[in-house]
Amino acid sequence: MKFTYSNNLQRSLIRPDGVDKVTGKLKFLTDLSFPNMLHGKILRSAYPHAKIISISTKKAEELPGVRAVITSKDVPGLNRFGLIFPDQPVLCDERVRYVGDAVAAVAAETEEIAEKALQLIEVEYEPLPVIDDPEQALLPSAPRLHPDGNILHQASYQKGNVEEAFQTCDVIVEETYELPRQMHAYMETEGGVIVPEKDGRITVYVGTQHGYKDRFQLARILNVPESKIRVVSSPIGGSFGGKDELNIQPYGALLAIKTGCPVKIHQSRRESVRSGLKRHPMKITMKTGASRNGKILAHQVRIIADTGAYATLGPAVLDFAVEHATGPYIIPNVHVEGLSVYTNNGVAGEFRGFGGNQVTFALEGQIDRLAVKLGICPMELRKRNLRKADDLGPVGQEIAPTDGAAQVLKAISQSPLLNKKESIEWGEGTDRWKKTGIGVAIAMHGGGLGYGRLDPAGGRLSLNEDGKIEIAFGFEEFGQGLLSVIEQLVIKEIGCSANDIKITIGDTDRVPRSGSSTASRGTSMVWHALQRMKDPFKKRLLEKASQCTGVPATQLYLGPIGIWSCGLNSEPLITYQQIAHETKDDPIQIETEFHFPTTPHSIPGGHYLYSFAACAVKVEVDELTGIVRVKNLEQAVAAGPVIYPTGYLGQIEGGSVMALGYTLLEEAIMEKGKYVTENFDSYLIPTINDIPHSMDITAIEELYEGDPYGPRGVGEIGTVAVAPAIAKAIYDAIGLWVTKLPVSREEIVKAVNQREMREWLTTKL
Repeated sequence: MKFTYSNNLQRSLIRPDGVDKVTGKLKFLTDLSFPNMLHGKILRSAYPHAKIISISTKKAEELPGVRAVITSKDVPGLNRFGLIFPDQPVLCDERVRYVGDAVAAVAAETEEIAEKALQLIEVEYEPLPVIDDPEQALLPSAPRLHPDGNILHQASYQKGNVEEAFQTCDVIVEETYELPRQMHAYMETEGGVIVPEKDGRITVYVGTQHGYKDRFQLARILNVPESKIRVVSSPIGGSFGGKDELNIQPYGALLAIKTGCPVKIHQSRRESVRSGLKRHPMKITMKTGASRNGKILAHQVRIIADTGAYATLGPAVLDFAVEHATGPYIIPNVHVEGLSVYTNNGVAGEFRGFGGNQVTFALEGQIDRLAVKLGICPMELRKRNLRKADDLGPVGQEIAPTDGAAQVLKAISQSPLLNKKESIEWGEGTDRWKKTGIGVAIAMHGGGLGYGRLDPAGGRLSLNEDGKIEIAFGFEEFGQGLLSVIEQLVIKEIGCSANDIKITIGDTDRVPRSGSSTASRGTSMVWHALQRMKDPFKKRLLEKASQCTGVPATQLYLGPIGIWSCGLNSEPLITYQQIAHETKDDPIQIETEFHFPTTPHSIPGGHYLYSFAACAVKVEVDELTGIVRVKNLEQAVAAGPVIYPTGYLGQIEGGSVMALGYTLLEEAIMEKGKYVTENFDSYLIPTINDIPHSMDITAIEELYEGDPYGPRGVGEIGTVAVAPAIAKAIYDAIGLWVTKLPVSREEIVKAVNQREMREWLTTKL
């Protein structure tokens, strides 16, 4: 493994939560227990689509050990939830629209009793026709799944005239790509404990990516003021977007209030599969035309996304896909249209990459096919059409000037993988049935939620009563390494040591609003907050130190343990603890509120800050079995300065492996609205044996001249370009263009057999 980044960075420290995690000392929210705690279970629908005729809970209520059974009639407030608009019932009363719909919930003294109680709840259903395909849902004869029909959202972008432009093209490529439903596969499934407090409030210890948003939604459901709810949302054992929406919180809260006892709900993997969010399956048709000299002239795109039964962030995912349909290329004539469609399949929502993975797979596939038809090197074709630093964004919006696309393309072009002679000399491919191939793809990814969406941020920097420099954010740590980013930024910007810092996150009673821990925004927002807070914070500390010591503030600076004098290097002049004692009646505290930078152009969801990546892979294709193995993988990433090198590397490597699974292994198969793959015995994710022998990462840290926006997040960009790079490498190895993920071994074997039959016939004739 090789990681290339700037040499002037501080050494990576041990993660603040690292030792406790690897030793098992740290408690995740599902590990918590409280006195008199009950166990909750949720009854999900028996059908993907049905009317509810009746619900009888009498037998369940009579079971010894059962303390409460709830149905829709027990919801005191809004019986709906949803991040963009509330269209999903908390507890269904008239109709179920997918197998994850909740119908009832129970709290009992043990998990086993709660499970048995679910079996005693009698629900009479009238099955309704199942819509398991989004194109079927668009037919006039299809049943309406929601009052406004089966289209959740439509989005489009157009410039120039594609029809006229296609008539002038020398080469046209038209293809349809199919992308799968993918599970987040986090280690900690949805769960936690909801505790009723003596003062009438409740504390919600449940993993989420946005504690304040959960609090808002729960307040509507429970019909109580938000001040009555405390959400503790960190640490979490993985999310990747899957816990951005409410999951078990409403049921645990309702049961806790009804029983007056703490209630723990922790979903099994099968329960998580059934009710949890998935990556949007998409069907994308692209028609792309170019001139003989390799200039892309026209690009037409149609996206159909299966959003499942309810909205969650489906509209935003579609907007993102439409926005990124032209990627980092300048194309004069473009027409993109997208539909997000309701079905009776599992709910699709937010997932690392947020619609960019699907559309980039299709776009880069088009570029590679055009290159073959034109007889132009794929790298050269990309270079000829690449955006310049000051070009407008992909949907014609003003963006922060960036040369990231050219930077990553240049960096990856220097990869040894692109030297085919060298790859052969490595001694691979000697088995006549194993063929090797090389593929490259590039991607751009917008950070933040985009224009027209509430995207607030903020933070608080203070000297607490214990003499610690306390930094507080409303973010969550779910494995991405945010604590380390915060720690290293505070050390760098303030000048103190790690031992001087206390980090407070993920608790609505103790942190300011910082927005969601999503959309590659966490690192960026921490950096921006510190830029706003550091100078006034240091000024107040130095002024107080000057008052206490008599030394002018101009001769003092912040360092480890306390305030140092420019002429004294053996020990601090005054410690942070001493200053805290002197300011106990007037604590030093700085707060900031701001919004994620957005484009001034009124384009729904349009982004302003982008990161870029280029990926090169070497694959080995076994023509006998159809097995594809990624032998080497390299990524070049342009996302600004690296704050925490180990975390940066982990994000890109981890994202690469997740994308490898998306490309070669993973599909949450559904048939007639029911999951076929319910557990990891049939849903396969990459293991250590599937990881490439070599993964090299190059971080391009230089920002465009005058760029004031600092580091961009890298939580998503590492997942985007991998799939199209692997697809091109497969073509390079055996001549098969992949159009559907995950890559089918059967399709590979069939293609090889057809090729060999053609070769045999040609030889005989």
